[in-house]
Amino acid sequence: MTDQPMTSERLSALVRDFLATHDPGDRKGFLRARFDAGLAWVHYPFGLGGLGVSRAWQAEVDGLFAAAGVPDNEPRRAAVGLGMAAPTLLRHGTDEQRRRYLRPLWTGEEVWCQLFSEPGAGSDLAGLATKAVRDGDGWIVDGQKVWTSQAHYARWAILLARTDPAAPKHAGLTYFICDMRAPGVQVRPLRQLTGEAEFNEVFLSGVRLDDSLRLGQVGEGWAVARTTLMHERVTIGGQAVPREGGVIGAVARTWRERPELRTPGLHDALLRSWVAAEAVRLTGERLREQLAAGDPGPEGSAVKLAFAGLLQEITGLELDLLAGDGLRHDDWSPRRPAGVDLLDRSPTHRYLRAKGTSIEGGTSEILRSIIAERVLRLPGEPRADVAVAWKDLPR
Repeated sequence: MTDQPMTSERLSALVRDFLATHDPGDRKGFLRARFDAGLAWVHYPFGLGGLGVSRAWQAEVDGLFAAAGVPDNEPRRAAVGLGMAAPTLLRHGTDEQRRRYLRPLWTGEEVWCQLFSEPGAGSDLAGLATKAVRDGDGWIVDGQKVWTSQAHYARWAILLARTDPAAPKHAGLTYFICDMRAPGVQVRPLRQLTGEAEFNEVFLSGVRLDDSLRLGQVGEGWAVARTTLMHERVTIGGQAVPREGGVIGAVARTWRERPELRTPGLHDALLRSWVAAEAVRLTGERLREQLAAGDPGPEGSAVKLAFAGLLQEITGLELDLLAGDGLRHDDWSPRRPAGVDLLDRSPTHRYLRAKGTSIEGGTSEILRSIIAERVLRLPGEPRADVAVAWKDLPR
């Protein structure tokens, strides 16, 4: 690459030359070569899957590869790694960590999960109790995590643990990369309302992690975790979808194909939901463009909050439209899916699964507080525990 500015013509030529010299039949080799050519994350630095250009070019390069019908990196299966772990590694990781983890993360050879939430912390992530204690040149981790997507086949995890119980809760945390194959890591399925076991609980019993797996400085885990959380909300609520894509497209299709189900009231409700879905889609598109300047801001919380409420509204509308047919849910098998895929499931499954969107990635109540304080600049809620040592807080 030269210092010439990127253009559509140059980008098309790069992709065309790559496709002409690499065999898509060798999926693993093809994806590795795409990363090495800088055509994975084009906005990442040279040598880390990118070309060092604006993120705005990412959609174009992805579109060119998709049009060629070549293998992708299964983004739904690798969502935690691609949407949360990678940007956190890029911002806070060492050069050695970036070189070691980003390539197999992008190619999908190593799947990641997120060890943040805990049964005793609820929505207060900073109140977590999983502890990491220094032991020579490493750490010993003990605790329990919950609601962990993809832990049943993940190779690595992003882990937030308490390293200083005498410090206030936000100040005593450290961020780690956890080896999911390490002795002492136990994964158990959690069966959900839909019948399947998409989530897990993870028990950490005397898990030893080398200090090279620490991400960021000791005691600065909350700052690192905020990068992850901001990207997580965009990953959930700001996904790239076409116009009338996602669940609203399924409902609109049913409306067009089954006129016997139509009523004036449902027509009005469908129109309102369609407009709201388009507004959320365009807002997400704008937010993704802003990522070119760095990490997403608190506006990502607004997109995720709106998406969660809208998804529940649309899936409820779909059941109203289908009447009795919408109440049939005949798949109660405890499947272990690779991720969330609402479009290929039944309307009842979509309705039940949508309830989780107001919890995952930060509860809607927490997101409202973030929007109020950091976007609208309203007075914050009184917090008596901010300056108190975590060990002295009631639990």
